[in-house]
Amino acid sequence: MKVSKRLFRYALQFKKTMIAALLFLAIAAAAELTGPFIAKTMIDNHILGIERPWVEVEENGEVYYAGSHFVRTDRYDGVLTDQKEVQIFQFGLTYYLLHERVIMDGSRHVEHETLIIDRQGDISEYAVQALTASEVFQFFQPEIPYVMLLMGGYFILILIAAFFHYHQRFLLQESANRIIKKMREDVFAKVHQLPVQYFDHIPAGKIVSRITNDTEAIRELYVRVLATFFTSIIYMTGIFIALYLLDPSLATMTLFIVPVIIIWMIFYRKFAGKFNRVIRERLSDINGKINESIQGMSLIQAFGREKEVTNEFEAVNKEHFQYNRKLLSLNAATSFNLVNFFRNLTFVLLIWYFGGGALGVGTVFTMGVLYAFVDYINRLFEPVNGIVNQLAQLEEARIAAERVFTLMDEPGVEVNHTHVERFHGNVRFDRVSFAYEKDEYVLNNISFFAKKGETVAFVGHTGSGKSSIMNILFRFYDHQQGRITIDNIDIHSISKQAVRKHMAIVLQDPFLFTGTIATNVSMNDPTVSREEIVAALEKVGAIEMIQSLPNGIDEEVKEKGSTLSAGQRQLISFARALVFNPAILILDEATANIDTETEEVIQQALNIVKAGRTTFVIAHRLSTIRKADQILVLNRGEIVERGDHESLMGQQGLYYAMYQLQAGNKIDTA
Repeated sequence: MKVSKRLFRYALQFKKTMIAALLFLAIAAAAELTGPFIAKTMIDNHILGIERPWVEVEENGEVYYAGSHFVRTDRYDGVLTDQKEVQIFQFGLTYYLLHERVIMDGSRHVEHETLIIDRQGDISEYAVQALTASEVFQFFQPEIPYVMLLMGGYFILILIAAFFHYHQRFLLQESANRIIKKMREDVFAKVHQLPVQYFDHIPAGKIVSRITNDTEAIRELYVRVLATFFTSIIYMTGIFIALYLLDPSLATMTLFIVPVIIIWMIFYRKFAGKFNRVIRERLSDINGKINESIQGMSLIQAFGREKEVTNEFEAVNKEHFQYNRKLLSLNAATSFNLVNFFRNLTFVLLIWYFGGGALGVGTVFTMGVLYAFVDYINRLFEPVNGIVNQLAQLEEARIAAERVFTLMDEPGVEVNHTHVERFHGNVRFDRVSFAYEKDEYVLNNISFFAKKGETVAFVGHTGSGKSSIMNILFRFYDHQQGRITIDNIDIHSISKQAVRKHMAIVLQDPFLFTGTIATNVSMNDPTVSREEIVAALEKVGAIEMIQSLPNGIDEEVKEKGSTLSAGQRQLISFARALVFNPAILILDEATANIDTETEEVIQQALNIVKAGRTTFVIAHRLSTIRKADQILVLNRGEIVERGDHESLMGQQGLYYAMYQLQAGNKIDTA
């Protein structure tokens, strides 16, 4: 599905609010666009309206001048027969009175109180009388109530427009914020559905950039870009309707701006899209570099690699700057200049059309119509300018949406919260083979059976496949060949969440979340009580450590538990695994990074908590697994020895050699 359609589908989820906003926008636009029509009426009917013929009446006239009463002919209720008519016209800064009605459709000038009208060589002369300011005001006075009424009406329309503008802007922004909130929730939920191998290839900083930076760019699309486009389209539609009401032929001439905008958008997208795509990618790379540097700051400083890391960052940042500069040049060279060019071109055509009337190449219009046209043309280029200026933001948002939807289209598994009964813990691997990459198998034909309550240990050199067995048992990855069952149920026949429901894992490097010790043990599960948290900590021998802290289990934990020792973090991770009472417990080199004293505490605790649970242990310290029910020795992805500690030592094979080496004894090696 195209990016634009998917963005539209998100908007449809809040269509009621957006439709209401657009309705308010239309009302506000209509209220604002009546302004030039009101001004035209004021100019033509009331300010310049005194130049219309006046008819003399016997009494109750609008104007009393030179002992006679006069009413404007367009407001005279009677029938015009042989009543005396006068006419007022302005020449320069002086108003003159004609004692008859005259059609002034030619060039005119006044000489010695004589009006001379030249109609392309046909000259007419009329006697006129100059009016004083007070006499002119007498003719203007009847128009004042009409002008005040129109001004009051326009002021009310401005208030209406302001009211609806406020609400349409509020509703549009609220809709945009709701859309982005929903989108971010969808993206974040998608991240939890992605398989673990996805994160093996994509740096965390890039994923964070898509959830934060890219969705923020999309938010600007709904808040600013769409608001500007909707506003501009409604305003332009209203303006074109108004122009057609004033003069259809001239309105048709102004329509040329529409195809120009469309062609410009196509041209702009061709170049801006390419620039924006690189800019968004480099921004992700920048976030990735920053995240990586912060995570590895201790190593960078320890090895004195600050300069090299800074150079790598500057190379990415420089490319981001260069493409931003190209986009800026494109915007600066075209957008504002383009609008100004067409604005000036339109005014040239307008001057030619109006001003050429006297030369026979245009049309003669009233001053009010001219004012309205100029006002509407000025208003027309405001939305045009808005559209052109938002093209950059539109392209940026489109590319950002492309990247977000690419992430959302990654194949994942929907989180399934189906209830499953607690496992007994009988685990069987039947000729299982597994490869992280195609045909590069790291496990070959692995078979073993772990009964409920047994402890099974895996030993072997680095890369022998110990952790891979745990990865496929936990379904972080899926094996390609063979069968894995728990209580005779194939783990592929149930969801990944169901498989993990009654399993727990403790890793070599425990991860603690920002919060408290209590929230880290319970993983913010509301069903886990404080009593259960304390009981789990007691079982792993951590209660003395907790009691020594000022706030006990409510002690604040910084990111990754940086304020705690390695042993304290590991004890908390053990309590986290045990508080959910798992049927299957996996210890992935869980005692590798802790001191001997803490290891002894954990070993004592494990002897208690392993009862009734199937426990898998991956260990380099062979002394920690001497009491395991089964010890499986792996070499290059295959099980080469199996048995308990005593039987394996008796075989004097690979396990025996490894044990002797760790004990510090010299042995002969083949």
